[in-house]
Amino acid sequence: MVGHGSGAMTAGADTVYFVPRVDYVIQYVESLGRSVAFYRDVIGLKVRIEGDGYVEFEMENTKFSLFERSKLPGLIGRGGGRPPCGEIGFLIEDVAMEAERLKGLGVEILSGPVDRPWRERTLHIADPDGNVIEFAQKLR
Repeated sequence: MVGHGSGAMTAGADTVYFVPRVDYVIQYVESLGRSVAFYRDVIGLKVRIEGDGYVEFEMENTKFSLFERSKLPGLIGRGGGRPPCGEIGFLIEDVAMEAERLKGLGVEILSGPVDRPWRERTLHIADPDGNVIEFAQKLR
């Protein structure tokens, strides 16, 4: 496959169009109120938009949102996968300091801080629905 500046990739005679950056991530959650409280009060995100089972947080360069799982059939005609269904990663300055802050809030640490071969120090926790959250710190 060869990437082109036009936003297309070619593989032989086939052309596959794609968007070269992630525009948004949505986590499907059982309880919107419980999950908003977690991402706002524990992770520290600020709510930007709220409405009808949907909340979007203030982020740089992408959108991160929560959508109430019970509303999925009205959106896509069926329910979503069984949780946990995904992972979201946040790039931060100091993973060790974040681990201590989260422990102080009573958050269970799933793993880390651990130095990874891809030159990141990572820390993993889970949101109230079991979705994995990674905090990553770039190592030099």
